[in-house]
Amino acid sequence: MRFDFGSDNTTGMAPSALQALVAANAGFARAYGADETSARAADLIRQTLDADAEVRFVFSGTAANAIGLSMLARPYEAVLAHHAAHVCTDETGAPGFFGQGVGLIGLPGYSGKIDLAALYAALEEPVVGHRQPPAALSVTQTTEYGAVYSEEELRHLIEPSKRAGLGVHMDGARLANAVAAGFDPKDIPRLGVDVLSFGGAKAGAHCVEALVIFDKRLTRRIDNRLKQAGQTASKGRLLAAPMLGLLESGDWLTGAAHANLMAQRLADGIEGRTPFVLAHPVESNTVFVRMPDEAHQALNAAGWACYQFDDGSVRFVCSWATDEASVDELIAVVASLD
Repeated sequence: MRFDFGSDNTTGMAPSALQALVAANAGFARAYGADETSARAADLIRQTLDADAEVRFVFSGTAANAIGLSMLARPYEAVLAHHAAHVCTDETGAPGFFGQGVGLIGLPGYSGKIDLAALYAALEEPVVGHRQPPAALSVTQTTEYGAVYSEEELRHLIEPSKRAGLGVHMDGARLANAVAAGFDPKDIPRLGVDVLSFGGAKAGAHCVEALVIFDKRLTRRIDNRLKQAGQTASKGRLLAAPMLGLLESGDWLTGAAHANLMAQRLADGIEGRTPFVLAHPVESNTVFVRMPDEAHQALNAAGWACYQFDDGSVRFVCSWATDEASVDELIAVVASLD
């Protein structure tokens, strides 16, 4: 079975991330994240975002998202998010677990972007004692369908949410792909995002994600919270090192740019050489294709792992490690399914 396009989680570590891990492994250093490697990685994240933020490294995007949201909503409150967002569909209720009951309210919108009218409708709902009122907004950049929010689109979502008193979280598991597509990461703090999950694993690290907290009022006893959640690495330098390698080398961005380019090559080939159509615009590293169940099953049977998403389309994901030959081989196989 070929897993090249099953997910950007199926590839290994980028060379710069692996080299940084090996370098950090030498000798002795302070434990529990108080080391120079962690500090340098955190500084590079602050530099990327142009913000004086608190940065902590955790083991997964689910932990970063769920702990971040637990800072913004109380157990009797809820989080507004796109109904296909990772926090709603793929985290097994983790926001509610870490938030001791925090709820999720799914909103519609094309290609994973929250529909503005739906947001306003949710914000205008009266607060009653029988349901959880929204206390936070969560946006995903890039979205689960590979769309990239513009600064203006985010501003139109964040400003009314802030006026309504909501906190704002951004799931940036694929933030690098959005930046490679032209999004300015410095807009994140400027727009009023309070907490960001800064992605490392999908960009070429192993299991590291960064919890970035712009509103420092939220950081009271943050290290106690992370320790209780099992997210404090004793050998913290080995958790942070791959992120440092990606950022110092520039591969966090160049790897994402390559993945985006390979996705566009795949999309062009599917449109030009196969009978199938794209389900969503290709703006980052994912390609969604409309194909009958029989064609999808035949593709799996031919040895290509790819998955049907919740809208019925079949998803293909490119990564820093995707090469042109593999893209062209996949295009030829898909074309043969006609």
